[in-house]
Amino acid sequence: MSDFSGQPKATVPLEPRYEEADAVKAEDVRNYLLKHPEFFNQHPDLLERLRIPHQQKGSVSLVELQSEQYRKKLRQLNYKLNQLIGVAKQNEKIYRVYTDLNVQLLTCKSVADIQLKLEDVLQDQLDLAAVVIKMFKGPHALPELQKKLITEKRFKQTPFFFGRLSQHEKQLLFSDQPAESVALISLGRKNDLGLVGVSSADATHFTPDMDTLLLKQLQQVLNIVIPDLLGY
Repeated sequence: MSDFSGQPKATVPLEPRYEEADAVKAEDVRNYLLKHPEFFNQHPDLLERLRIPHQQKGSVSLVELQSEQYRKKLRQLNYKLNQLIGVAKQNEKIYRVYTDLNVQLLTCKSVADIQLKLEDVLQDQLDLAAVVIKMFKGPHALPELQKKLITEKRFKQTPFFFGRLSQHEKQLLFSDQPAESVALISLGRKNDLGLVGVSSADATHFTPDMDTLLLKQLQQVLNIVIPDLLGY
C-alpha cells in the first residue's frame, strides 16, 4: 500500500522483536555482576529465589551456597593457622636447643667433648641420626685426597651444604650410620680446619633451600673453640 506520493510505505512492526532486543548473554550478566558487586545488596529478595545446583544437596539458594563456601574457607584458614602455630613452636624449640648448645660448647675441653655434646643435643633432643666431626689437620685428619674431594664438591660456593650425598661420601663421613639427607658445615676461615656433618634418616629433612642462621652461629662458635683446643 502506498501513500499519495506514490512511494511504497515502510512497514512498521507492531511489536518489537524481543528475541533480538533482549538477547543478553551469560557473559554479559557475569561482567555486570563483577562491576556491580553490591547488586544483591540492593535486591536481597533475589538471593533466596536463585537456586544453585549442588552435588550433595540438590538445589540450594545462593545464600546457602555462600554460607557453605565461607565455612569451608574458615576451616581451611584455621587448618593453615594451626600449621603455622605448630611450625612456630617447633622453630622456637630448635632455636632454644641451639642457643643452649652454643653456650655448652664454650666449656668443652677437647674435640672429643665437642663430639659428645653435639651427639647429646642434636641426636637425643632433635632426633637426628648422626653427628660427626672430621678434621683436616692433626693425627686423625681426613686424607688429603678425600678432603679435596669433599671441599671442592660441597663447599665450592658456600660453607654449608644441605641435601644428599653419594654413596662413597656417605661411607667416608658417616660410615654405616643413616644419612639419607645431610647438613655439612665447613670449619675454618678458609674451609681448611675441618667439617661437621649432621645426618637424618629422612631424605627430605635437609634440603638446599634451608635457612643457615642457626648453623652459622654454631659454625662461628666452633671456629673459636676448636682452634683454641688444638693450639692453632
